[in-house]
Amino acid sequence: MKLSVIIVNYNVKFYVEQCLVALQRAIEGIDADVYVVDNHSRDGSVDFLTKRFPSVNIVSCNHNLGFARANNIAIRQSEGEYVLLLNPDTIVGERVIKEALAFMENHPKAGAVGVRMLKSNGEDAMESRRGLPTPMTSFYKMCGLCARYPKSHRYGRYYMSYLSWDEAAKIDIVSGAFCLLSRKALDDIGLLDEDYFMYGEDIDLSYRLIKGGYENWYLPLRILHYKGESTQKSSFRYVHVFYEAMLIFFRKHYSHMSLLLSIPIKTAIYLKASVALVQMQVQKMRKSLGFFNKHRKKEPLYIFIGTTKATDQCRQIARKKGLDARFVEADQRHFPDGHLSMSLPDADSIYVVYDVNAFSFDRIFEIFGREPKPNVRIGTYNCKTRTVITAEEILK
Repeated sequence: MKLSVIIVNYNVKFYVEQCLVALQRAIEGIDADVYVVDNHSRDGSVDFLTKRFPSVNIVSCNHNLGFARANNIAIRQSEGEYVLLLNPDTIVGERVIKEALAFMENHPKAGAVGVRMLKSNGEDAMESRRGLPTPMTSFYKMCGLCARYPKSHRYGRYYMSYLSWDEAAKIDIVSGAFCLLSRKALDDIGLLDEDYFMYGEDIDLSYRLIKGGYENWYLPLRILHYKGESTQKSSFRYVHVFYEAMLIFFRKHYSHMSLLLSIPIKTAIYLKASVALVQMQVQKMRKSLGFFNKHRKKEPLYIFIGTTKATDQCRQIARKKGLDARFVEADQRHFPDGHLSMSLPDADSIYVVYDVNAFSFDRIFEIFGREPKPNVRIGTYNCKTRTVITAEEILK
């Protein structure tokens, strides 16, 4: 077996369905198996996915075991020479996995490979390349020097912003959203650390790979990561879990530091978490008092681009949902630049929804990546599933 792909799901069955549809295209011709580990979802995910993807190995957990432990269950069951950890809210381009595997086979010292993740508007996600969060690197990030001097090799190392987006490069940390791993490397350094429930396990694994003599690489292969920029960062649970992961990493890898340095770092982490929680509470209070409701939010505009069959089906969805929508009958061959060849209306929010049977995922990502705009975001439609998917909602 060449490749084992592992996806951990928790109550996002429609995103997993889309992820698997794209994945099936990407692994065509590869000797591969796919695992979905369900962390005790309450939305009927197991039955839903089992019926639609009978060839996928679905592991149904009795409890929410967290990201690291769920992945480890499937890693131990799988037999692939390479293991791909893939988030459920991602879409991979058709050529991404083949090219990533070819790179690893030509670079035997590569322990892990990450890719160029796009936000939902086509912008490059900073999390695609990251440096090791040493105490000083983390300090530069938390105090704002990283954002102010992103091209500095010293201050901007947290996101390694000085690297070219278009060239392969060695990096420190590979994101767990798309992390292609060598089985041999995993056998040498061990699996994900289950002390991390969510967040931080990819940082820990990447660091252990480097300490084990392996290399971590970034490749300029585009995928979409819907939630990379907005993973419930307004919730108290996010703040608690995220900063707890930072403390676990710090205690594990920097416990040898002197108290003169360790105390300020720990204090900074607790202070950052406290400030984030206070800001959330203030925002919540202001919203409850009506400070954010002076201007009614405008409904988004949907532009559907696809075959006659797809646009007809989307018209029915638009009518049923009361959407402000436009329809363009086109395919990749006759409309290669997609919405970039159109004059888009002046609107606060636009979803350009592509028929994924008329346009490849690679082409959709290339179009959005060429001219990203903050108010224009990616949507997809699949005639087989009859589902419109955006970063914010599911329409059927």
